Amino acid sequence: MNRLPLLMTTALAPIAWGTTYLVATALLPPGHPLFAGLLRALPAGLLALAIGRRLPQGSWWLKSLALGVLNIGAFFPLLFLAAERLPGGVAAAVAGVQPLIVIALGALVLNEQVRPLTAAAGVAGAGGVALVVLGPSARLDLVGVLAAVGGVSATAVGIVLTKRWGRPAGVGPVSYAGWQLTAGGLFLLPLTLLFEGAPTEIDAGAALGYAWLGTVGGILAYTLWFRGIQRLPVAAPGLLALLSPVVATTLGALVAGETFTAMQAAGLAIVLAALIAGQVVASRRGAPRTTTLRRQEPDGAVARR
Repeated sequence: MNRLPLLMTTALAPIAWGTTYLVATALLPPGHPLFAGLLRALPAGLLALAIGRRLPQGSWWLKSLALGVLNIGAFFPLLFLAAERLPGGVAAAVAGVQPLIVIALGALVLNEQVRPLTAAAGVAGAGGVALVVLGPSARLDLVGVLAAVGGVSATAVGIVLTKRWGRPAGVGPVSYAGWQLTAGGLFLLPLTLLFEGAPTEIDAGAALGYAWLGTVGGILAYTLWFRGIQRLPVAAPGLLALLSPVVATTLGALVAGETFTAMQAAGLAIVLAALIAGQVVASRRGAPRTTTLRRQEPDGAVARR
């Protein structure tokens, strides 16, 4: 099966997410990571629900909540916190550890074979990312690094569970993304009201930034992302996530004026080589083993064929 079109559309998601760091630092009010995550998730989720016109059934209420918290509710505020405390390229570059987490969890939870070349690609990608992080302009703020690692760890678990649970029969990718975006937004709503509140002023630039993150970085990116996760071997989207630091670092250098050295260029070259090699290996594995869902059980659980 030719997976190239699916890989290309799935890759648009981490490419869009790579713009998050520049948007957050250049346009959004500082000091409001929860509010930024809330506006990125909840409006986009409600819009997706209105478009898809499908609600979870049975066990999918709890599954959607769990996935929404992992992929959205925990990830978004940690992402924006990292963006505030680290240079854009550094914040995104920490995401380089995600493929290794995904590959390990895929072996433990999904019983997917860890091919040596796939593991090597993950290690090379993480090493390339380290070269970017250790550039001379890197400010390795501990809270920022921990926030970035926590965010990618949450989404790594979310990727694996999304692959394991699949998607109920008859539910489109827009509705599926809407479930998670809405669940993540509702999780963030009381936390935002309790601990942070809204910024005192939202100017036109901030409004544009929130709109970009909610549409392109929210409903569109997550629809393509979840669709790709369910149709590709679990290592493939994990490695595609490396595109996010590539985009963020490039934008940081071109737009934000961040330092870009030869060592960082070498790191990005390694990341791209690892990404391509990993996808070539994944494309030779044949049809993915998990999870095409075909029928719905009476209690809302889904069964695999």
